[in-house]
Amino acid sequence: INLFLTCIEIVQLIKTICMSKKPLILGIETSCDETAASIITENEEGNPIVLSNIVSSQVEVHKEFGGVVPELAARSHIEKIDWIVEKAIDESGKKITDIDAVASTAGPGLIVCLSVGLSFGKAIAGSINKPFIAVNHLEGHALSPKLNSSLDYPYLLLLISGGHSQFLKVKGLGKYKRLGTTIDDALGEAFDKTAKLLGVEFPGGPQIEVLAEKGDPNKYELPKPIFNKGGCNLSFAGLKTAILKITKSIKTEKEKFDLAASFQKTIEEILYKKTKVAFSEFEKQNGVKEKIFVVAGGVAANKKIRSMLIGLCEEKNYKSIFPPIEFCGDNAAMIAMVGLEKYKLKLFDKLDHPAKPRWSLDEEAAFLKGAGVRL
Repeated sequence: INLFLTCIEIVQLIKTICMSKKPLILGIETSCDETAASIITENEEGNPIVLSNIVSSQVEVHKEFGGVVPELAARSHIEKIDWIVEKAIDESGKKITDIDAVASTAGPGLIVCLSVGLSFGKAIAGSINKPFIAVNHLEGHALSPKLNSSLDYPYLLLLISGGHSQFLKVKGLGKYKRLGTTIDDALGEAFDKTAKLLGVEFPGGPQIEVLAEKGDPNKYELPKPIFNKGGCNLSFAGLKTAILKITKSIKTEKEKFDLAASFQKTIEEILYKKTKVAFSEFEKQNGVKEKIFVVAGGVAANKKIRSMLIGLCEEKNYKSIFPPIEFCGDNAAMIAMVGLEKYKLKLFDKLDHPAKPRWSLDEEAAFLKGAGVRL
């Protein structure tokens, strides 16, 4: 009898251990020019724990061209992807057989780059017979603050990166309502192109803030396209054109610093005005219980923009949430974060899931990108 009871207790113990095992997710990101892999899990309270987050940049590969060359980026991904994933697994202290699911970026992005990480993720998932999860890169940014913050739905999201600038109501995992977007250039693109016009080496966008600290923000009066119309839609192409014209007459370093400072100030003014409009639009939506404002994407690392938006949130009684600086740019921890959320809901994908160079978070939103858009 004692032996029988002992066997029952052992079985129950095994069941308890299995039930209490927390998911271990491998995330892979290769949408543009970062080769990245990450392992995350969660604690007893259900909060994510980043066990490793490896990001390999390709700055030196693309520097001489002043921007990302897709074919070179894809080749670099192919050369690095295996040891980047291996390093992420090693640093996590886990084994590949411990992984419960593999999440790879499937879009949007450069298709030749997406295909590398997507194919590698599928191969791993298939080889260890574990679920595969295709992740929208933008959803990775949208959920990136969850890596260090308790975040409840719904919330207002400002996604500002090299390829995207959008205001979205995030109603839940996979549930997005776009309130505004750029009708031409993304904000990160405007930063990068302005930096290039000022003679700053690629990637120059983050250096604008550094140059701006040395200049007079009131030296140049720059245009603010659709500033007083178009709801919370954004436009930066006209601003970039104005910068181009001014740089042709710049002769001194001081003038360069002044133009960088004037550009930074103009961006802050545009985002201040448009974010206030987005607040109003968000509050009109159904189901808004708490005023939460999340800012994510590469440009969210800009300290001046952060400070301005935090001040605006205090003014309008919003709770402001930003991901840590290391999770603002492209990374695999945010991809694994989406993978973790989907794993818990058993939202898996087939191994023939395609790469999507265009993949909107709000599939029903009107297409506004391009010149000649009427607002």
